[in-house]
Parts: sequence; structure tokens; C-alpha cells
Amino acid sequence: MLEFATPLQIGGGGFLYWAIVFFVLALIAAAVGARGVAGISMEIARIFVLIFIILAIVALLL
Repeated sequence: MLEFATPLQIGGGGFLYWAIVFFVLALIAAAVGARGVAGISMEIARIFVLIFIILAIVALLL
């Protein structure tokens, strides 16, 4: 049976994946003691989550 991707899966899935990757990177960097890398990674993850939420809202409204 064929399954078709919804617009949310096509447009916003990558941002959530990368947000999780940068969040895990920030946790590892914080555990090791690299505070600068952890802070930058958390900011990047936060931006990706915001972009994902905006795209999800737009996809649900369209």
C-alpha cells in the first residue's frame, strides 16, 4: 500500500531532527565542560525548534 507524505513531513521534519541533534550535542558539551560549545548548540537548537513550530503552524493552517 502506498503512503503519501503530508506537507508537514516534507517541510518541517528536518528542523526537528537537527534541533534534537544540536540539543544532544549541547548536553554532551556541557557534561564535558565546554560551556561555549554548549551555549552555541543550545541557541542553534532553539532556532531550529522555532522554525519547526512556525512551519508546523503554517502547514496546519494551509
